[in-house]
Amino acid sequence: MTLSIYNTETGKKSPFLPMAEGQVKLYVCGITAYDYCHIGHARSTLVFDMIVRYLRYRGYRVTYVRNFTDIDDKIINRANEQHTTTMKLANKFINAFHEDMAALGVSPPDIEPRATEHIDEIIAMIETLINNGYAYQQDNDVYYRVEKFKPYGRLSKRNIDDMKAGARISINEKKENPLDFALWKGSKPGEPAWESPWGQGRPGWHIECSAMSRKYLGDTFDIHGGGKDLIFPHHENEIAQSEGATGKTFVNNWIHHGFVTIKDEKMSKSLGNFLTIREIIEKYSPEVLRLFIFSSHYRSPLDFSASAMTHAETGLNRLYSCLAEIAALPKTGNPDHPRSAGKKNIKKINSLVHRFCQAMDNDFNTAQGLGHIFETVKALNTILQALPTDPAQADLELLHGAAATIRELAGIMGLLGSAPQDFIAEKQKKILAELKLEPAEIDKLIQQRDQARKEKNWAGADEIRDKLAEMNIEIKDSAEGTSWQVKL
Repeated sequence: MTLSIYNTETGKKSPFLPMAEGQVKLYVCGITAYDYCHIGHARSTLVFDMIVRYLRYRGYRVTYVRNFTDIDDKIINRANEQHTTTMKLANKFINAFHEDMAALGVSPPDIEPRATEHIDEIIAMIETLINNGYAYQQDNDVYYRVEKFKPYGRLSKRNIDDMKAGARISINEKKENPLDFALWKGSKPGEPAWESPWGQGRPGWHIECSAMSRKYLGDTFDIHGGGKDLIFPHHENEIAQSEGATGKTFVNNWIHHGFVTIKDEKMSKSLGNFLTIREIIEKYSPEVLRLFIFSSHYRSPLDFSASAMTHAETGLNRLYSCLAEIAALPKTGNPDHPRSAGKKNIKKINSLVHRFCQAMDNDFNTAQGLGHIFETVKALNTILQALPTDPAQADLELLHGAAATIRELAGIMGLLGSAPQDFIAEKQKKILAELKLEPAEIDKLIQQRDQARKEKNWAGADEIRDKLAEMNIEIKDSAEGTSWQVKL
């Protein structure tokens, strides 16, 4: 099987061919550190966390770089509003971001650079762009000369003449062309500033990623990622800067994930309709959020709603319930007994890895991959329901092996990381607390039902069963006695 990736630049899926065999260099645009992260940020970090995990599962050695923007207009404005420094504000929200990512179980990137720690690299790249004729100084500012870079617009599929016709320029604007963008901004009184050949100032937003990706991954690298909102102007400008400085192809594969919406409207801080990661995981477990996000293909829009999260929670419970039931089974069975599992279910279980990888190789199709996992769990539940008291050794090996495989594959999406029996026990404990039920109360009712059955009082026994069902308690009769569990 060959991994194929949809490349935003070409507009099609193509076989993934890394520059160096077995190695992948990946850069992802991180947050601008001026506020708490919302669910849109969660989607971005989780999507690329999944991509990195799958690439490593497939045997690639991945160098994963994700940056922080810790100086820009938003940070300066917010710091002024809160009467603090830009450094203190950025540090506060970078720390909050790390806390959120730890709560979501996101693996840290290999390198996590900050813009303010790479001023020398940024200045050096701007100097190269000026020397190459792609940039010019106006007072203490430096601008990129967009019309000089002929391929401008190739990523976003925009025509430079159309963009120029629709652009506006103010009377006091210092640019040669309204499309030109800032590489270096001369500092205003009270703003953070660094020394440069053009006077005191700070970097523009776009140049930082060009400089940092070049430092850690080289002039050309395999994959650059981010949200669709970054295609233009940010990533378009990165291409212009990097290729204007090096004369080489900047990135071979561009990956962009879709927006998160609420009632079909894009979620953003500017619209004020965003939910922070912290608000979400107060109500739902991080794995519920992960299952919700990965139930859709990463390029598709994702509409957040309480009903969608409830559906994801139900699905997660179904996965854990099956694994917990398998975990409770003995490891060894009767080697002389014929297996009870049917050939159709055995085939479905044994083909899971192939089907899952086939889905993931098709541009990281987690929705389809999860579908294969749920189909396999359905087959496992069928086997469990028909499992005799003294099961065959072959059936137990099949069940335990399948459970381990499911956990390994789901782990690529950061799912099923808890011990299944612990997850179910904790879930049941929480539900009992919400229902204000004590286990002793349930045990007493079951004892009363057992007594009614001994006395052949079937109506009384059924009445107690119905009462337990109303309390959301499922009971199961077996040769060893009656067991109960909370219905999840």
